Amino acid sequence: MARPDHLFVFAYDVARDTSRAKLATLLDESLDRVQLSVFEGRLSLAAARRLARRAEALLGPDDSLRVYAITEAGRRASMAFGRAQLPEAHDFLLF
Repeated sequence: MARPDHLFVFAYDVARDTSRAKLATLLDESLDRVQLSVFEGRLSLAAARRLARRAEALLGPDDSLRVYAITEAGRRASMAFGRAQLPEAHDFLLF
């Protein structure tokens, strides 16, 4: 399977513990957790939109979710420091 075009970063701020736990579980099914409330992974645009809609349904009125699409050129220009590692470019997906 060819890799999707974009790396997506999902970052959230959710007040309620139960909603936060459900959101983390949902995102963990398709993405890699890189911080407590930040997940990243390669998805097709359609898959990212589906996941974002499912995640949005878990948000309360004061919660927030941001979804960033990073192109391959943007991924190559990205930087990581310390123990952090940037996702590598692959020609395949593993699930």
